[in-house]
Parts: sequence; C-alpha cells; structure tokens
Amino acid sequence: MPTIRFRGEEVECQEGAILRDALLDAGLSPHNGAAQYLNCRGHATCGTCAVEVRGDASEMADDERRRLSMRPHDLDSGLRLSCQTRVEGDVEVVKHPGFWGQKVEDGEERREEVAPDADE
Repeated sequence: MPTIRFRGEEVECQEGAILRDALLDAGLSPHNGAAQYLNCRGHATCGTCAVEVRGDASEMADDERRRLSMRPHDLDSGLRLSCQTRVEGDVEVVKHPGFWGQKVEDGEERREEVAPDADE
C-alpha cells in the first residue's frame, strides 16, 4: 500500500486512490482556510485543492491541465489538483499558502509558518 506524507502525518491508501479522497478519509484537508468549504468537491473546476506532489503519481489529465492553466495557477508551477491525482506509490504532498495553494514562490520558510487552515 502506498504511503502519503502530508503535514507531518502518514496515511496509507490503495494504489490508484484519488489523493484528495485519501486525505479527506484520513481527516486531512488539501484545502487552505475557507476553501475547505468553498470548493468544487473534486470536479477539477475550482483549483483550491492544488498541492505539490513528490513521488509516484498519475499523469496529468486534460481537465487538470486546463484548470491549472488558468489564474491564479500557472501550469509551470508544478502543482497538481489533488482531486485529479491518483496515488501510484509513496508520495510526499505539500500544500502551499494562498486560498488556492498557489503561492509556491513563497518557499519552505513561508510554508512552515502558515497554519494548516490559514487562508491567505
């Protein structure tokens, strides 16, 4: 079973599980602040579940690529939509600051300062 490392927690899931679902099932949220309540519920339309994924994950599909190509996201940021990403093996997941988790350029120090439910 693959392991997801996220915000100091380790979660096991089935291979091929949707990352967002696996996190939510474990009581963890891929959203910042109010995005926890104001999101598309996994339909790849809002972009609030964007995370950095390091490890063995599925390839990006067209719906995900389309949403990450629109503001405030940037396809070159390396972010993925957790609602569209399948866990293929062990992964480390990082949620960046910002309502959509889009503030990648804020770096490691900034990410450590932001509370898990902060909604900058």
